[in-house]
Amino acid sequence: MANTTSTASNEILMLEAPPQGPSWPGPLTNAEIIDALPYIDEDYYASAAVKREVDLMVEEELRRSAKKPADFLKDLPPLAKPNFKNNPVLAREYDRVRASKPPVVLDFSRDKAEMPKRTDEAAWRQALQKAQCFSQHNVIRLENLELMDKYGPDAWIQYNNVLQSLLSRLQKLTHERSQMIGTVNRERKEHQQNTAYELNALSAQWKELSLKNIEIQAACAKIENYIDELKKEAAERGWDVKPMENGLLNSE
Repeated sequence: MANTTSTASNEILMLEAPPQGPSWPGPLTNAEIIDALPYIDEDYYASAAVKREVDLMVEEELRRSAKKPADFLKDLPPLAKPNFKNNPVLAREYDRVRASKPPVVLDFSRDKAEMPKRTDEAAWRQALQKAQCFSQHNVIRLENLELMDKYGPDAWIQYNNVLQSLLSRLQKLTHERSQMIGTVNRERKEHQQNTAYELNALSAQWKELSLKNIEIQAACAKIENYIDELKKEAAERGWDVKPMENGLLNSE
């Protein structure tokens, strides 16, 4: 019976897997080809065992990969550094946010007019000043409310128009990108489905030739065993068997 495993000379039959090589060195590079045909490879969805094995391979590759999720943005160009040279207030606020410090709490104590003591003239002057500031603050608030009531609706309508124009442009870009993605996926699916017939034919031809190769090798092994038995029998009988040029045996 023919043996379909590798021989002592490391001869590999066509149906055998390649020799076990070194482990995968790391993440994929641009020069490496990813063999994936998701539109015609149905084993992943049809077999739970295959799906589980593939998921384990993906997890193992991610675990061995030297590129972490935090490194995915390193390929992008760096952001422009903000320049607050002419605005020290924004510069201080930017430094505060980067340092994760809480914002400065506004002090409203100066706007509160409290009743001072009757005999403290300085306190009365300070209370009067605070009351005047508070009164002026309310006057400014009323002016702002009047301006808002007069010009606010038109200003908000213009601002909403700007936002609507921006939204329309973004929606148009999103629709164009979605169409491009859909076109690429349809072309990829059509190409894979059209190539599936050729791949299936080549796969069937490869299996057929592999089986023929095994049958031929098994027949050769059977003939070699038969020749060895004949040589052994001839040696036991004392015959001198020599091969001739035409491949026949010559017994003397």
